[in-house]
Amino acid sequence: MSNMPPLSPRVVVLGGGTAGWMAACLFASAWPQARVTVIEAPEIGIVGVGEGSTPQLRALFARLGIAEADWMPAADATYKTGIRFDGWSTRAGYTSYFHPFASAIDLHTAGAFHAHALARRTGLDVAARPDRFFLNTRLAEAQRAPVAPDNFPFEVGYGYHFDAHKVGAVLRNHALAHGVAHVAARVDMVDVNSSGEVAALVLGDGARVTADTFVDASGFRSVIAQGALGVRFVPFASNLFCDRAVTLPTPREAGAPINAHTTATALSSGWAWAIPLTSRTGNGYVYASDYLSADAAETELRRHLRLLDADVSARHLALKVGRVEHAWHANCLAIGLAQGFIEPLEATALHLTQTMVERFIDAYEKGQGTPARRDAFNAEIARRFEGVRDYIVAHYRLNSRGDTDFWRCNAANDHLSDDLKAIMTAWFTGRDVAAEVTRRDLAGFYSALSWEVLFAGYGTFPDDARLRPAPAPTNTAAIDRLLDGCLLNFGDHAAALART
Repeated sequence: MSNMPPLSPRVVVLGGGTAGWMAACLFASAWPQARVTVIEAPEIGIVGVGEGSTPQLRALFARLGIAEADWMPAADATYKTGIRFDGWSTRAGYTSYFHPFASAIDLHTAGAFHAHALARRTGLDVAARPDRFFLNTRLAEAQRAPVAPDNFPFEVGYGYHFDAHKVGAVLRNHALAHGVAHVAARVDMVDVNSSGEVAALVLGDGARVTADTFVDASGFRSVIAQGALGVRFVPFASNLFCDRAVTLPTPREAGAPINAHTTATALSSGWAWAIPLTSRTGNGYVYASDYLSADAAETELRRHLRLLDADVSARHLALKVGRVEHAWHANCLAIGLAQGFIEPLEATALHLTQTMVERFIDAYEKGQGTPARRDAFNAEIARRFEGVRDYIVAHYRLNSRGDTDFWRCNAANDHLSDDLKAIMTAWFTGRDVAAEVTRRDLAGFYSALSWEVLFAGYGTFPDDARLRPAPAPTNTAAIDRLLDGCLLNFGDHAAALART
């Protein structure tokens, strides 16, 4: 790879889907003269469970020049202001909380939340439930679209919910319009040369496809990285117990309101998602097979959705939770499920893929695949992946349910990273969490605000009986006036989608 021309390599992506076509679009955008080809087996099945994103996907579409009006209706997409977590904590007043995406207006309220949370965990009786302090939370509660009007001078952060297959089609059409080639074929063999690099992909008809860089987007099969090159898989089973999912879509009634947020509800051995699309709601249950059988999981999800007697087919999925040791190995970059999987509790899958491809392009241009650049890239991606993992693990570790073995074992789990232990220690000893996040250079994965929203949302404060009265009045009334005034600028979510 060290002899490849930096701006015009031949790139072959094995596998389409959202991850594969996203990668193709990014390569074509960064390297207009490159020869980019996507090889996609036509018989690969479609999961189609509904998916969510972080605000980074908005930046991708802006970079590609694809307007919301040009892709959202085509993908049944809705706006996403954040995630509501129900039932993860049993503490009175904290059985539900909202994790909002950051917005510019938070500069006027986040400091107050930080101060209130610190005061409450050091023993003062002040309001510290995060839902009161952020605009996106109020947008979600009021089912408003997070699209700021021209007269509102603050940028509002938001992501999307969408049909992943249809978004893949949008990205495919964009890629094809910008010179990416599409080969509908099955790969029968990966030819690896004596140097340990991929020489070619051999198709079902015997044709050989060569390239300088091969991108493995073949899903959990990881045909190139793990299958042909033998890259080691690092499991997260000791940190994250959930390894299965069952899905059940439900139709949307005509004229019904549309939530502008994802809902994650804790169940007996995992959690259920509800992702609102314009055509339906994507529902699923991520659970641990060591604690619950597939039949029991499906029954529990049906009961949760009130579909015990409904004639709706369920789909069962096995999840391979962890990451490959080296995302960039030889002349192969593994992305998406071929690189790794962390359960979709914070909808980070596409975020990680987008970041990985963008970082790869940057590293390749600077170092042309030299070992030093490759090693630095792999270390960065591994740390990013594990930073996201730690935030997900914290959701389980901090639970106060204790009603099943699954939740009790999670609350007692000591297989925690040093970073996660440090943040937990800072919170429970009354130290500055933001300073700890900065000291450990973790803000690029999850900000101090996100960590504090999680801890405060669970109500991990001293017992109410031990709290002391605050020595001075707090400013929550002023925050209410500010955010309620801001809310007046935003319209109904369903109505905004109808105009998109």
